[in-house]
Amino acid sequence: MNESLRQVVHLLFGLGIAGFIFIFDRGITISVLAITLFAGFILSDAVYRGYTIPVISTILGGLERRDATPGKGALFFAFGALFSLIFFEKDVVAVGLVVLALLDSITTITGVRFGKTRIYNHKSIEGTIAGIAVTAIALSLLVPPPVALATTAVAGLAELISPVDDNLIIPVAACLALTLLT
Repeated sequence: MNESLRQVVHLLFGLGIAGFIFIFDRGITISVLAITLFAGFILSDAVYRGYTIPVISTILGGLERRDATPGKGALFFAFGALFSLIFFEKDVVAVGLVVLALLDSITTITGVRFGKTRIYNHKSIEGTIAGIAVTAIALSLLVPPPVALATTAVAGLAELISPVDDNLIIPVAACLALTLLT
């Protein structure tokens, strides 16, 4: 498994979902995410049980971390998006998922390649700082720079200290910060 490739796919997948949420009606988006989750859980369970599903098994085999539940990251990402969409405004969720896609990808890629100072849960200060900086700069194209920096800092801290999968925590933290700051 190539972690950089995995994170590029994470980034593209996340930006795709954010764009979908931004473009389409809330009801349609909730329905599509729910159907996707349902199908994803069925496929994940089938692969976990040893079935080979053309294309899906190949993709999961190339992108999934060792000993991980098949498709876990994508399922958690979609669930985090769906949960956020139910509780926050649609435009806030689209921006929150941009934060998730960028922050998580940049933090991981930088931490794996350049991280030397591990601070919590095997995460590095170098990865965290790079993820926050790059995401805040990019987010400044969508929201005012102070809001972008504060939102990204909250999401970065949540990603750093979260004891559970960050695909569940980052979008909620980002959406909460965006809601309170705008």
